[in-house]
Amino acid sequence: MAEKKIGEVILEVKNISLAFGGVKALTDISFDVREHEIRAIIGPNGAGKSSMLNCINGVYQPQQGAISLRGRSFERMNSRLRLRTMAEMGVARTFQNLALFKGMSVLDNIMTGRNLHMKRNLLWQALRWGPAEREENEQREKVERIIDFLEIQAFRKTPVGRLSYGLQKRVDLGRALAMEPQVLLLDEPMAGMNVEEKQDMCRFILDVNDEFGCTIVLIEHDMGVVMDISDRVVVLDYGKKIGDGTPAEVRRNDDVISAYLGTSH
Repeated sequence: MAEKKIGEVILEVKNISLAFGGVKALTDISFDVREHEIRAIIGPNGAGKSSMLNCINGVYQPQQGAISLRGRSFERMNSRLRLRTMAEMGVARTFQNLALFKGMSVLDNIMTGRNLHMKRNLLWQALRWGPAEREENEQREKVERIIDFLEIQAFRKTPVGRLSYGLQKRVDLGRALAMEPQVLLLDEPMAGMNVEEKQDMCRFILDVNDEFGCTIVLIEHDMGVVMDISDRVVVLDYGKKIGDGTPAEVRRNDDVISAYLGTSH
């Protein structure tokens, strides 16, 4: 297999501090993400991992520091504009707690990820006539390819609420892929899965990184998964960075061992 080529820095997190009232969620966090890598963020519960992801995709505005994507910074934007701009620049996200439309089919859920790419206005789309109909057919073809890629063809017309949790996670990934992301943020994609479902999701993540060319930022508690698929790992504990490096370097970090991995590892 050809050696994986990691590119230049695409996403930079600089001195990020975030607090809610008097509670500090993140304190002076800095790291970068390189194009085409899988970058993991790990740490115990309450370490600030999801808060960090919320800062990256624009949900939270940190009190200090800046986040830049391809050299562009977003700290002067309001939350709604920041979210939209990040999405338009190619940042997509899955969620730890699924935010799918349970009564809608798999196909329709993934279609919602195409909204930013729809050029016709809502009236045209509602009428489904002429150019709007042609556009919808084109978008549907792209969604069908994602459904094939994720091996969920048999469930394409099934309401998402009827699917197993593992398959719902796959639909959530599909909706994010429908946005055609350059940077894909995955918030605990393996949570609640059995061993077989985790193996499938690992395979899809590696294929997304390789075949789709997505840069991936991943939060995950399963250390076996993290160490197997990540190129670099940043470690948080109580909102502070205590480690950063390759999986091998992180394994040898005494602070990480005592805070997260445990001496038995």
